[in-house]
Amino acid sequence: MPLPQPDFPPATYEGLAPTIARALLEGFDKHYRLFRAISRAAKERFETGDWPAVRRAHAERIQFYDDRVKEAVERLQREFDTDHLPDRLWQEIKLQYVGMLTDHKQPELAETFFNSVSCKILHRTYFHNDCLFVRPAVSTEYLEADPPSYRSYYPLRDGLRAVLRQILRDFDLRVGFDDLDRDLRYVLRAVRERLPRPLRLEANHQLQVLNALFYRNQRAYLIGKIVNGNLEQPLAIPIVHAGSGAGLRLDAALLDSREIAPLFAFNRAYLMVDMEVPSAYVDFLSSMMPGKPRAELYTALGLQKHGKTLFYRDFLHHLKHSTDRFVIAPGIRGLVMIVFTLPSYPYVFKVIRDNIAPSKSIDRQTVKEKYMLVKRHDRVGRMADTLEYTDVAFPRERFTPELIDELRREAPSLYEEDGDSIIVKHLYIERRMTPLNLYLDVASPVQAAAAVRDYGNAIKELASVNIFPGDMLFKNFGVTRGGRVVFYDYDEIAYMTEISFRHIPPPRTPEDEMAAEPWYAVAQNDVFPEEFGPFLLSGDKIRPHFLAHHGDLLSPEYWNRVQAQVARGEIADVFPYAGEARFETRFAPKD
Repeated sequence: MPLPQPDFPPATYEGLAPTIARALLEGFDKHYRLFRAISRAAKERFETGDWPAVRRAHAERIQFYDDRVKEAVERLQREFDTDHLPDRLWQEIKLQYVGMLTDHKQPELAETFFNSVSCKILHRTYFHNDCLFVRPAVSTEYLEADPPSYRSYYPLRDGLRAVLRQILRDFDLRVGFDDLDRDLRYVLRAVRERLPRPLRLEANHQLQVLNALFYRNQRAYLIGKIVNGNLEQPLAIPIVHAGSGAGLRLDAALLDSREIAPLFAFNRAYLMVDMEVPSAYVDFLSSMMPGKPRAELYTALGLQKHGKTLFYRDFLHHLKHSTDRFVIAPGIRGLVMIVFTLPSYPYVFKVIRDNIAPSKSIDRQTVKEKYMLVKRHDRVGRMADTLEYTDVAFPRERFTPELIDELRREAPSLYEEDGDSIIVKHLYIERRMTPLNLYLDVASPVQAAAAVRDYGNAIKELASVNIFPGDMLFKNFGVTRGGRVVFYDYDEIAYMTEISFRHIPPPRTPEDEMAAEPWYAVAQNDVFPEEFGPFLLSGDKIRPHFLAHHGDLLSPEYWNRVQAQVARGEIADVFPYAGEARFETRFAPKD
């Protein structure tokens, strides 16, 4: 039931609602000003090849939003004693806030910021549309930047090569290209292969290109599309450093939404792009990848808090129009997490147990820190991103008795019943995948061979960016709908540079070999790769394929070599598109 309201005279609040609304909007505007500044600076970091600064900026930007929300809450509590305001005034604050968003360039993000601050102040009984933006109040459909978010180029007069050259010139990169003529020739060849008669398009066909480059790790991406009447062909061109001070080069031309979608995948680090009107960028990207949810696009652009808002709205809509029940997720039950799912919805919900198994030597706070580590790190397409929520209300009738019993017994501090609702006080939501162990149980020999090979690739790619998975059992990896192996269990994750990879010392006596305990000292961060084999490689379906491609993972020499590379600052650049699409693979050997 609602909290009791103090009986203040109405005059006490005269003029207060617009003042509080303005303070809230000032908090958001400060956040987005800083967000744009660090995103805009990605251009200089790319031009100078300052990759350590790229990694620092990515980690720092993740924290910006929470810092500004905390500042706004403290300001409202300090200046307006918001803990004691009646709910009728908060409704007026929301109305005033909506009015201030009329000509705003990021109204949807500002609404999410309002929710974030309000949820820190209000009791959850007020988490409804009168006090929060459960539904959006301001449309972004016709919002546009000045100048517009994309530019149009017409190849009719000068030809496609000249137009591409002009597009690159307009981005004003301060580093020259190693051989732009060669690269443009490669782009034209790729276009001709995809569009056999590209120059016989309608006379006024055009290239639409977003005004800002997209940056992540050691790459920049030109994002656009070829528009020919009612037909639209998506286009993404990665730009990389050629190495050894040789300048820049175009690395590939991606001309299919299935090739471009992985750039915006849930298992990649967030992109940096300078956007005045984010909704215009998301609209443009949605037209290129119509199957990609807008929540995922906002998240991929670093606007993960609004991505959470859109995701939750989609989730409520699905709950309203479905009837199946939440169940414990299939697979081996974890020692740290309770994992449940709604069979009709492609996500899992993860709750940290109160009583974590003693063998794990970990507590709830450490688990949360591990998950934040992953969010701040380069996920190289091999670690699933998570959405973190607090005080999530579920309809009790949609939970199976087995799931309710599990939550009551294993996570009582995070479980609460409130009338017809179940409140989960903290959880992570993650894209559902098929656990690798279950996948291998039913896979054909060809599928199993491919999965085992990709499993080893996943471990090596994570190691190359300073991530040691810790527990490498198959149950901690999942297979996506596209067949990619992704790691999703983070409670034992560590930096490579924190681990000591050792050989198992030879036994001193025959009795040593028979002993139940090791005959050698083992420190907390010691890892013995020779032990991986007995735990991982069982049966002819797995062992020969693993040994053929990844036998080196069973020796400390491999791990120590990669560890030394990481320690020297040699962090790998794992590109999010097929190696066969790269020009140096596709065309260069033939020229």
